[in-house]
Amino acid sequence: MSPLRKIPAIFYRSAGGAEPVRAWLKQLDKADRQAIGEDIAYVQYKWPIGKPRVDHLRGPVWEVRCSLGNRIARVLFAVERSEMILLHAFIKKAQQTKQSDIEVASKRLKEWINGQSN
Repeated sequence: MSPLRKIPAIFYRSAGGAEPVRAWLKQLDKADRQAIGEDIAYVQYKWPIGKPRVDHLRGPVWEVRCSLGNRIARVLFAVERSEMILLHAFIKKAQQTKQSDIEVASKRLKEWINGQSN
């Protein structure tokens, strides 16, 4: 993929219309939103990439690793049909990404895939 092409990033949307990653971003301050947005954009232009910006978690689930001063944010995503699906996001509090966070992202990805096939 040429460096000028980017994969589109789309927010996972539940059947009820909720977009949890967008809602999470909106509750952050402007500087944090901007930093995370820049990290996501970097991944869009450079995909596929690895550490330190991106790490593979399990199966199709990856994480964008964002540094917000003294805090660390993670945006979990998958790439399906040449789209970056933003599935789950949080401020990281433990050394490793919790299995429960990975499960949330995996479940949302399955819902997204099933919804796309309709």
